[in-house]
Amino acid sequence: MMNAEKFWDGVAPKYAKSPIKNQAGFEQTLNRTRGYLKPDDRVLEIGAGTGSTALLLADSVAEIVATDISDKMLEVGRARAWEQCINNVTFQQRDAGDLPDGPFDVVLAHNILHLVEDLPAVLNAVYATLKPGGLFISKTFVKPTRGLQLEYRVMRLALPLMQRFGKAPFVSMFQAPDFDAEIKRAGFEILEAGHFPDTETRRYIVARKR
Repeated sequence: MMNAEKFWDGVAPKYAKSPIKNQAGFEQTLNRTRGYLKPDDRVLEIGAGTGSTALLLADSVAEIVATDISDKMLEVGRARAWEQCINNVTFQQRDAGDLPDGPFDVVLAHNILHLVEDLPAVLNAVYATLKPGGLFISKTFVKPTRGLQLEYRVMRLALPLMQRFGKAPFVSMFQAPDFDAEIKRAGFEILEAGHFPDTETRRYIVARKR
């Protein structure tokens, strides 16, 4: 399988130009997340990609440190921050399991956790960098329990071949209860969990560091 950094660097130009596939789901995620943020929060985002989420949430917090394994992705985010005159978002190239020193009030992980190969290690790193009582807010692909079954089966069959030729990254296939259990095992208390909208295949979770 292709190295993750190399894969995401390679798709960065196309990714940056691609429209958001589920605009309604993206906006609901932003609105729900914004409701948990405070003006004096220091926020870390892992798997920030081109910085779309960080830049849209920047006016709700004091600071966001946006990290990603791909510096090519982050270059797009840096340019967009400069163009939009946003100066409270900084970008760092880091693996999801190698996080900046905290403490942070909130850690965001939108559309990244199903792409990491060692989920427990990443969750432990998130836990370590959060303040006591800090929030971990994630949105992650999980196996669909209703609807989209055919689409999921086709993807499941095609994925190994695509990965073999460097056309797809690593993807984990968690069921929602198993994914929730991993978060609890890392020491978090889940405050909210669901799919918004109901047809969304990505599970939205807000968890608090005990």
